[in-house]
Amino acid sequence: MTDDAPVLVVDDDAAIRDAVRDVLESEGIAVETAADGADALEKVTRQRPRLVLLDMRMPVLDGWAFASALRERGVMLPVVVMTAAADATRWAEEIGAIGVVPKPFGVTELVSAVRRFGATPGA
Repeated sequence: MTDDAPVLVVDDDAAIRDAVRDVLESEGIAVETAADGADALEKVTRQRPRLVLLDMRMPVLDGWAFASALRERGVMLPVVVMTAAADATRWAEEIGAIGVVPKPFGVTELVSAVRRFGATPGA
């Protein structure tokens, strides 16, 4: 993983993906997006992200299945769960995530979480 590795934003809601991408890119952070866990797995294969912002409830391959597939492949990535669910902390623990960003989140909260969990601006 290089210093300019992107943050991978995985969410089935295009408006959320786009908003998160726009906010992070405005802070100088490289971003890749995926619409579901299957799309995310394919992107992880091409380029390892520095951090994964992961929605849990998605069609095709949800957050639990995505995390399980990463483990099966021996891929260790820092994951932060993004969800509005009351069970967010428990879900994050279930998949070994390093943090939670509750939806809805503000710009400052999002950027702070990304920086705190290891993502720095791309080169």
